Amino acid sequence: MANERKTEIIVRSHFEKYASFINVEEQISDNIKIDKLLKTASKKAHGKGFPEFIISYNSNYDLIIVIECKHDGSKHESLNHDKYDKYAVDGALLYASYLSKDFDVLAIAVSGASIQNLKVSHFLHLKGEKKASPIFGNSLLSPHDYLNGYLKSPEKFRQDYNTLLEFTKKLNEKLHTYKILESQRSLLISCVLISLENEGFKKSYKSQKTPKNLATLLVQTVSDELESANISGKKLENLNIQFGFIKTDTSLSSRPNILKELIDEIDENINQFIKTHEYFDVLGQLYIEFLRYANSDKGLGIVLTPPHITELFAELAQVNKDSIVYDNCTGTGGFLISAMKKMIEDAKGDQDKIREIKSTKLIGVEYQAHIFALAVSNMYIHQDGKTNIINGSCFDEDIISQIKEKRPTVGVLNPPYKADKKTDTDELEFILNNLNCLVSGGTCVAIVPMQSALAQVGKVYELKKKLLDLHTLEAVLSMPNELFANSNVGVVSCVMIFTAHKPHSKHKETFFGYYKEDGFVKRKSQGRVDCYGRWEDIKEKWITNYINRKTESGFSTNRIVTANDEWCAEAYMDTDFTKISEVDFISEIKKYVAFKVLN
Repeated sequence: MANERKTEIIVRSHFEKYASFINVEEQISDNIKIDKLLKTASKKAHGKGFPEFIISYNSNYDLIIVIECKHDGSKHESLNHDKYDKYAVDGALLYASYLSKDFDVLAIAVSGASIQNLKVSHFLHLKGEKKASPIFGNSLLSPHDYLNGYLKSPEKFRQDYNTLLEFTKKLNEKLHTYKILESQRSLLISCVLISLENEGFKKSYKSQKTPKNLATLLVQTVSDELESANISGKKLENLNIQFGFIKTDTSLSSRPNILKELIDEIDENINQFIKTHEYFDVLGQLYIEFLRYANSDKGLGIVLTPPHITELFAELAQVNKDSIVYDNCTGTGGFLISAMKKMIEDAKGDQDKIREIKSTKLIGVEYQAHIFALAVSNMYIHQDGKTNIINGSCFDEDIISQIKEKRPTVGVLNPPYKADKKTDTDELEFILNNLNCLVSGGTCVAIVPMQSALAQVGKVYELKKKLLDLHTLEAVLSMPNELFANSNVGVVSCVMIFTAHKPHSKHKETFFGYYKEDGFVKRKSQGRVDCYGRWEDIKEKWITNYINRKTESGFSTNRIVTANDEWCAEAYMDTDFTKISEVDFISEIKKYVAFKVLN
């Protein structure tokens, strides 16, 4: 034990210089909650636990750090993490398992008697979860880095996102009782979020004497904020019309305290999420949640793209700080927000470049007025990009001219899916429209129904021919069957990637990926979620195979194709029969029989 003091001195000296930011305690804590949780946390299975250090933050009460030290580096970690009194990692994880009943816990194990030989391991055990996950590296970091890393970690994001979904469900039920239309609910929330950016509104909204005064103030604040952000004329007038229902809605403008309470709840639960997790299409996800049980927009072909796929698009298109990104079917702006995130990361702190990205390099067109209002709101909440969102048809010649002048280099889109095959615009026409606006050599990434890739006769076949006559088909990726389950739409989809204005060579091989498994699973109350944290590793494999055009049995292949061929991996790739079991065979036969019965 005496030798451990050397390790403790190293740890103590590392953290004591941050005394104004954190509170460092040893062995025991003055925090009643922490002390109570440690009462039965002994490493010898009876009595109280006494960690070497317990660190809490002055600014964040959700996270605590628990540190266990060992003098001997060979006593750093056991194979099964079950020798709590002998190994540093084992002890730290034990304490974290007790403390995580009420806190998010960063467990740090430190072993070694000198800085040169120090071993450090980190584990994040979130409140209410069963186990901890490795995080950070093998060196001691500053408390600031720990806090930022924790807040931005995939584990914390999943926890916060699940909490957001739970709140959204309750909020949806509440708005339903107030008889606010599903399509207006996201508009109301976006209006509140924009107003909360105004310090004057934030300080004064609680003091408004009548609900009518508050509703009027809310809408006027949004109008003022958008106008000060260089949105004016017809665009501002249209936005004011979309938000105007708040002033006339009976529940919001007449019943005492309802609007005030909604603003409080949105500030606490949604605004805080946005501040923590930047560049996430929150309004898009809320829109999906609100329409899940009453998808009144399904007939309009609205299928909002899941956030992990919008992020994938930015990676597939290899978006960087100099890209100019165009989405001709903007929706709530999810693709543009993911592209913005990637571009800002590539800017590496260059503030002039970041301002340029936000003000000039993100372009969108959205036809429907209420969705356009959400897109502008979303971009505003993420600090910019809203002035380059156009309300209108992407097929309008004037709009096409405006877009071409901006010389976009990357196109991204999820076009409206046809409700009527005879009268609705085909999905491939939207791809042609997007490609038409890109500079020569630009990259277009689109997600469309698989039937668009399979057509060998008719209008869609002719569109496939036109695409190859004008542009190069780089890749087609088969997406998970239930990708759009959260939108209540059962569309089997694929991602198509094109190079603009380079006719497809008859010698060109196209990459086909069988990207059916993204690690997401369906949960009744949450929809499709990455509850096991598998997506990041899967995404890396998807991107690596595509960029390197890697052929892998049962997963990806390269083939020369024409418009006469089916554009899907299933038609060409070799099957890895070693991975097929009897259970798989029975499952596929059942699916086929069900398909035949339904069709």
